[in-house]
Formats: sequence, structure tokens, C-alpha cells
Amino acid sequence: MEPPADFLAARLRDPYPYFGWLRRHAPVHAERRPGRPAVWQVSRYEDVRALLTDPRLSKDPRRVPGYVPGPTGLNRHLVHADPPDHTRLRALVNSAFVPRRIAMLEPFIAEVAHRLLDRVEHRTHIDLIADFAAPLTFRMIRAILGVPDHLDTAATRDTLMATISPDASAHPARAQRGLHELLDVLIAGKRSGRSPGGTDLLGALVRAGDESGTITEEELRSTAYLLLLVGHDTTMNLIGNGMLALLHHPEQAERLTARGTGPTLLTTAVEELLRYDSPVRDATFRCAAEPIELHGRTIAAGEIVSLLIGSANRDEARFPDPDRLDLGRTPNDHLAFGYGPHFCIGAGLARLEGAVAFPLLLERLGPVETAKPADELPWRPARVMRGLAALPLVRRCPSQPRTERTR
Repeated sequence: MEPPADFLAARLRDPYPYFGWLRRHAPVHAERRPGRPAVWQVSRYEDVRALLTDPRLSKDPRRVPGYVPGPTGLNRHLVHADPPDHTRLRALVNSAFVPRRIAMLEPFIAEVAHRLLDRVEHRTHIDLIADFAAPLTFRMIRAILGVPDHLDTAATRDTLMATISPDASAHPARAQRGLHELLDVLIAGKRSGRSPGGTDLLGALVRAGDESGTITEEELRSTAYLLLLVGHDTTMNLIGNGMLALLHHPEQAERLTARGTGPTLLTTAVEELLRYDSPVRDATFRCAAEPIELHGRTIAAGEIVSLLIGSANRDEARFPDPDRLDLGRTPNDHLAFGYGPHFCIGAGLARLEGAVAFPLLLERLGPVETAKPADELPWRPARVMRGLAALPLVRRCPSQPRTERTR
């Protein structure tokens, strides 16, 4: 049985009818495209969660001959590694994302968010992605990695984003060259001392490779690319998808702006926005290291397995009324950040940025609505992520008074 053509056609804009069909009729479904390896799609919550920790699935793309999941020469990072390499690489970056260090960023996140909103406070039309979500999230991961100020540009962000939607890029080869040049500049700057070194993560990784050999040059470049990309893209998608969901559910947005709203609701709200329209649609690359039997289907060794996070988070067998946005939903064991040893290392940063951004946006922007109908909003055709290319908004009351800042 094959999915309805209209569900397939609408997958980029709205994948949830397609996901629902899969859960009901084909919980393990082989999608085959000419010239590409078959991809087994797993859609039910319990199956996705179990397979996220199943040792029969490998993260090493070299098990699939000819398959390259990302930019050439930049795939030797912790997301594409099995133990012991995964354990070694994850240990090198763990210290930058411990909860105590992330919590210390909250005043900085708020300050940058206010500055971005200051720039648009008198404008009637804004693009929430270009004017707020993209620069905010890139500024945060840039601070953690130690990327120099002069590289904090829209062009740098565009170079990164072009690598996750290569089929949509007008010049994919040029984008890859630009990415390699960017990474060369960053790493050379750390080695020469021309760019900030101190305690930043990229400087620490460079030293780990140069002084102890605990990370190879290819792994260093790949890890720098990975952290720049996912530290920016995942949270940008959370803010964009989350704000769109709030605009479509004004009664839920009012809960966040109501007087007396406490930290408990804000915490559950971020979790629900992560669940409702997850910034990661499919879990990152996995393939079968040995045959796997599931729901009467056999996934052969070497075949790709796509664990559909977005579908699992709307599974009616796990979440009551899953297509309803409920900012107070609890419990909420969503899989937006994965599960098990490959749980997203930047989850704490993303949650903190969301907790700062959502109430601030609702307060500072005032009454706002999308400038285009929902079916005309542009979604990026990325391999794994789900995010808007733009979210144009119209403000009915620009020049909202500024709120008191935390300094």
C-alpha cells in the first residue's frame, strides 16, 4: 500500500497527514526513489524511541556504499559515529554544554534578543526568521564556539544553510567551497591566535588535536561544521515553528502573556512547542548493521532507517489529542531532541533560548499576524530539519514600549 498522492505532495508544508497515514497503515514503510538508496521510515512513538537506542542501528554512513549524508569531507563528527569514536568526540564537546554554563547565558540571550527587537520596533512588516530567529541563534552558538564578530553575517548563515538543502541551492558546489573556506579561516585563526581563543569550544578542540591528538583534522573540521549548523538551525526552527503555532492558537499565546504566568507554564510551553511542530523532523542518519524485523517487514543490513521524530511526537497512542496545542501538557515525553546516547547535546541551550524568546516576542511585537496564508509560507526542503525559510509578519501596533532589560 502506498500513501495518498496528496499527502506526499504536501509533505514539505504539512507532513502530519502523511505521518498519520503511516502510523495507521504502514508503520515501517520503504520509500524508494530512483538513483537513491531505499529509506525505511519508522513512524510510531514506541518504535522510534526503542530504535533510537538499538545497537543494531549504526550511525556510520560508510556502511551504505556511495551515500554521503552531508557536505563532502565534513561527515566525521559525533552524529555520524558509533562508539568508541562517538564517546570520544562527545566527551570533547560536553563541557561547553553543561547546564551550569548554559544557564549563565540567559542575561546575554535576553540582551541580544532585545537589541534585535529594538531594530524592528517601528516597522510594520518583519520577517521573524531573518530579523530575529536566525541572528539570535547564530549569535549564541558563535559565542560558545568562539567565532569572530566579523563572521557574524547573513552570508555566513546562508553558506551554512545551503549545505542542508543542497537540492534547493542554486550553486551547491559553490556553497560547499564557501563552507570549507569558512572553516579553514576559523581553525587557522585559533591556531595563529588572531581570533579569540580563551575558553571557547573551537579553541579547545584545536588544542586537543594539536597537543594530544584526541581529534583528527577531519574530525575537527566536521565537528566545527556540525556545531555551527545544529546550534543555529535547530533553535531557529524552534522559534519559527513555535511562533507560527502560537499565532495559529491565539488562546494559547494569551496563556503565556497573562499576568501571573509562572515559570512552570513557560517550561511546559517550550516542551509542547518542541513536540507540536518539532524542529527536527527525522532523526539523523542511521542504517541497519544487521537485519531487523519490525511489524512484519525486514530491514536488511546496510539499508537506511529514518526514525520520524515529527510523527512520533504526534502519535495518538502516546499523546492524548496529539494534534491539539496545549502549553500546559504534562507529561510530555516528546522525542524532539532524540533519546539515548545521541540525545541532542545542545538541548539545554535550545530550551533556554526558547524560554527567553517566546514571551519576549509576544510582549514586544504586540498584536501580529502572518503576512501570508499558511499554505504560502516557505518551508526549507532540508534532509532532517523542519523549519521555515521565512515567517513574514504584519504588526498592527508597531512601536510597542520597551520592557525593562536585564543587565
